[in-house]
Amino acid sequence: MKQLIFQPELEQMSRDEIADLQMRRLKDMVAYVHEKCPLHRRRFDKAGVEPGDIRIPADITRLPTMNKEDFRLGYPMDFLCDDPANIREMHMSSGSTGSPIAMLYNHHDLLQWGECMARCYAMAGCEPGDPVQITPSFGLFNGGFGMYHGARQFGLFVIPTGAGNTARQLKLAHDFGTRILTGVVSYGIRVLEELEKQNLSLPKLTIGIFGAETFSKNMKKTLESGLGIEAFDIYGMTETGGVGTLGMDCRTHTGIHVWEDHYYVEVVDVASHKPLPDGELGELVITSLTRKALPVIRFRTGDLTRIVSREKCDCGRTHIRIDTVSGRTDDMLIVKGINFFPSQVEQILLEIPGVHPHYQIIIEDVEGVKDVRIHVEAEPHVTGYMVEKLLKERLGFSPKGDVFKPGELPRQEGKAKRVFHQNGKRTE
Repeated sequence: MKQLIFQPELEQMSRDEIADLQMRRLKDMVAYVHEKCPLHRRRFDKAGVEPGDIRIPADITRLPTMNKEDFRLGYPMDFLCDDPANIREMHMSSGSTGSPIAMLYNHHDLLQWGECMARCYAMAGCEPGDPVQITPSFGLFNGGFGMYHGARQFGLFVIPTGAGNTARQLKLAHDFGTRILTGVVSYGIRVLEELEKQNLSLPKLTIGIFGAETFSKNMKKTLESGLGIEAFDIYGMTETGGVGTLGMDCRTHTGIHVWEDHYYVEVVDVASHKPLPDGELGELVITSLTRKALPVIRFRTGDLTRIVSREKCDCGRTHIRIDTVSGRTDDMLIVKGINFFPSQVEQILLEIPGVHPHYQIIIEDVEGVKDVRIHVEAEPHVTGYMVEKLLKERLGFSPKGDVFKPGELPRQEGKAKRVFHQNGKRTE
């Protein structure tokens, strides 16, 4: 198994070296935002903490947390820690659940983003000169540009297709010998469907780097077997600077390496916000250690994960590993007293031979009484009873729903929408 490392001196530091570097950078960052950003300074004052109070790692819990709502209230540039004249790029969330979230970058931040992404490309076994097809959009969404910045730093041959027009995507992949495919998880499935529809193959395609959506183990297996690739789960978000800034799983696939020289990781209890022991599931909290324009301090991501290991990985890297994100704190569904996440439904459905990776979870609310309907695409031999039986065994209740022929449920070119809410009135 080939293991390329982009920056061995940084990715293979000893745990003591990582701890020392993190502590120095954490102290510097806290002092930096306190000096440069009045909003951060007011937040620190309200919490009764000064930069000099941060002396040991445990002191980080004295700092106030921030979340998406803080970003929305601070839109567009209240958290900026640099002169606006130094800003060179911006990206933002869709704002579909409220005011948008903007991330601003100076020249240093763009280099940091590219460095993190270049590490991810190396971790997947890419080599300089490899053709990489970048299918996320090149726009306000950070995916396309993040993949691009990293590819340029690493020295890949960039095929910047952007989103959509899957038939053309396949022609370009065939014509230019694409070895690396990047995209959101659900678009990988769209590519697979189009290949099957056209009865094509892409023999030079060997690596798939996917993110932006929950990536269940069974979905990864589907992509790997269908596309003939090794699939990787890349991690990052608008607030941390974009795709790949936090890290990715390596070729051992034993957890997502988080770049600890750039980010400080905590996993906390969702209710109390107190740190949890390694191995326990909780909410991931991230602090930027090197970003300059708009660094986050104890940002509550809303993502649920756990710390898998702090030991040296078989790939040679020493940075902490966290588990694949299993869901979000605001994604949990409660139906008939049962708590579950959409990712659990996906994992269960894809265990059934003949079920395709397209489904809908419809939450019906009739005068305050909730029920759930799960639609799924499958081959003719799959019955609704088979689907209902397994879901009841695993989730503890029997959802309604129908089995559709492959291709009958609607598609989206970008992130797939899996959960729908319907309100209605009770009929006698």
